[in-house]
This record gives sequence, structure tokens and C-alpha cells, in this order.
Amino acid sequence: MKMICPFCLHHCRLEEGQTGLCRARKNVGGRSVAVNYGRLTALALDPVEKKPLRRFMPGSMILSAGSFGCNLRCPFCQNHEISMAGRESAAAAMTPEELAARARALAGNGNIGVAFTYNEPLVGWEYVRDTARLVRRLGMKTVVVTNGSVTDLVLDEILPVADAMNIDLKGFRESYYRKLGGDLETVKHFISRAAGACHVELTTLIVPGENDSDEEMEELAAWVASLNPEIPLHVTRFFPRWRMADARPTPVDTVYRLAERAAEALRYVYVGNC
Repeated sequence: MKMICPFCLHHCRLEEGQTGLCRARKNVGGRSVAVNYGRLTALALDPVEKKPLRRFMPGSMILSAGSFGCNLRCPFCQNHEISMAGRESAAAAMTPEELAARARALAGNGNIGVAFTYNEPLVGWEYVRDTARLVRRLGMKTVVVTNGSVTDLVLDEILPVADAMNIDLKGFRESYYRKLGGDLETVKHFISRAAGACHVELTTLIVPGENDSDEEMEELAAWVASLNPEIPLHVTRFFPRWRMADARPTPVDTVYRLAERAAEALRYVYVGNC
């Protein structure tokens, strides 16, 4: 039975048994099923600032969990081994109950909850939702680190259980988003909704020759300020990775210059990777 996956901007048309572009969702009996449900490729206790979140419970630790799959194709992805992988990845099984229990057991180490990160967590949103509900019952927090490239069907499920998000706003040109396999308007809509429902911080990775103009940063910051000038923005430095391994790192002065431009419109602007 053919079906159209309704959960992200690609709306993959899938034959029975076929997996979508994200490599994490499959047509099973005419339904889009997350084949990465409860399959973790990474688990680590990190400072919350590493997500990055600077204005959400600073000084805390958070149990960070990753699976496999992503619905974008950023050529500079630092986690491409898992984000671009499918079921062949070396993933360990962990139920929502087990992950929530692990988070609670680490409370004595300063852990405040669970962060879904490393790959794109919302291609397997059901696991995020189910775990987050349990984490909330324990009085702990849920963080989602995402590219924001999913539909309202996913947001409707995730926003009621998310306490904080870091959302990639990769640039402010539709042409650049198309290079990455995404859509700027989808991400802007996601950010607009999330900012009204939970704590939100944004990250923009500055890639030389792609999104490093003053004009683009000024437009990006002005749009974010139109939502709320107190939304923190992390302006971060690119380093060569994956299919851009031969590129040059972003000059440090470029990152600081663009952060200064953003700070003309936003109260909280942070520089990363410098």
C-alpha cells in the first residue's frame, strides 16, 4: 500500500516496505513507522551549555541521547556517521522507561533530564514524546536539539512535553536551505511556534561563502527579534567536516563581526567554536 509520510517537509511517497529520505521512517501497512524507535547510537552526560543552551538551567548536566537518521543533507554534518545512517548503524535498544530511569539514576550527578540530540531527533518523534512524558512525571526536563524541519503534526505532539529547544537556523536564504535539502519557511514556522511554547535558543553555523554576509545576519537577527529580542542566538564557527573536509574554517573575526551585527537586534548573542 503506497503512502505519503506526513511528518516532514519532504512528504516522501513510499511503497510498502520502503524507507524515506530520513532513513528513519518506513511504510509499514500504509503507516509511517519510526524504525529508529528505541534505538540509540549515542548516550552521554553533557553540560547543558554544550547543546548549546546558555540561558536554560546553566551549570546543569543533561543526559544526551542520539539515534540515527536526519531529513536534511548538510555537507558539513559533524555527526554524519549516525545522522546519515539507517538501520545498519550500531544502535543499542533502550525503551523510554529505561532511558527515563537512567536519567533519574544520574540526578545525583547533576542531571536535570534528557536531551535528544546528535542526529535529528524528530524524525523519530514518537520516542521523544513517549520518553519526555515519563521524564516529566519524574520532575525532570526534556531538551530537543533539532533542525526544525518537521510539520505541525510533530509539533503538536512534542511542544506539550518539551521544556527547551535549540533549533538550527542555518541561514536566512531559501537558496542556501535548498542546498542543504531543507526549506527556510518550514523552519521559521517551527521556530515561531516553539518560541511561544517553551524555552528556545537558536544556532547559526557560519560557513564561508555561504551565509557569512552582514546583510544576511542583520535580516536573520531582525526576524528573530520580531518574535522576541530575548531569544538567544549562538553564532558558531565552521570547521571542515564530512563532504566539506577540504574547506577552510570560518575566520574567527568573521564570527565575531556577525555576532556584533546580530547583537544590534538581539539581547543575547553568543559566539561558539572560536
